[in-house]
Formats: sequence, structure tokens, C-alpha cells
Amino acid sequence: MDLSKLKPAEGATKKEKRIGRGQGSGRGGTSTKGHKGQKADTGYNRRRGFEGGQTPLVRRLPKFGFTNPTRVEYKGINLDALQALVDKHGVKAIDPQVMRENGLIAKNDLVKILGRGELKGAYDVKAHAFSATAKSAIEAKGGKVETVNR
Repeated sequence: MDLSKLKPAEGATKKEKRIGRGQGSGRGGTSTKGHKGQKADTGYNRRRGFEGGQTPLVRRLPKFGFTNPTRVEYKGINLDALQALVDKHGVKAIDPQVMRENGLIAKNDLVKILGRGELKGAYDVKAHAFSATAKSAIEAKGGKVETVNR
């Protein structure tokens, strides 16, 4: 197969309308724009959301809600996901670096360990935050909990 010989399937493409190429073309004169008027002008470009002078929908609807500028977003990882990680890779100490290497979190994610599921053994877990249930579950199995900084 030669990539230089690729072309669209038969009937998949249409020729573009060539407008404004004289009266013989059938699309000369006003070039399908009608007579006069704002939209017949060259360079006409109506702004996004313009409704012909009527107050646009965006301005008719009220503002609502609040975005907290100091919010800290955590990626939640449950205990059952940590147990699956231990079963698959046999790690004893779990930290954000290990989670990153095994695809549980992305590069800059902050991690919060959550309490769903249970651990089968005692593991050292390091994360940016812990829920109370996760912390007590890890310590109940004899593991250590350590909070790391960002």
C-alpha cells in the first residue's frame, strides 16, 4: 500500500461552490448574498451569541454559585485499590511515587486515602491526606500512616 496514492472514497467529497466568478457561472453578481444589507458586506462577522439586538441569553440568565479560590483538589484512592496494588506488585510501602508509577494517579495529583475496602496486612502508607476511616483501618492492621507535604 502506497500512502501517496490514498484518496477519499467515490462520492465522499463534493466540489466547493465557486461564487463570484461572473454571470456565466450562475453565482456571479451578488455571489449568493442577496441585495445590500449588513450580511452582504465583505468581512461581515456576527459575534458569538448575538441575537439581533435582543438581550442575549447569557445576559438574561442570573449569575449563581461560588468558586473557592483556595480549594485543594485531591484524587481519592480507596483502600481496596491499595490492596489490589499490593497484590499485583507486592509492595510493602505505598507512597505517591509508587501510585504514580502504577498508574493510580497523574503526575501532579494530590492523594487522599479513603476508607472503602480493607487491607489484608500491615503497610506503611504515605499520602497528602487521609479520611478518618482509612486512617483507623490502616492503623488497626498495624500499618503506619504518614502525611506528606505537596
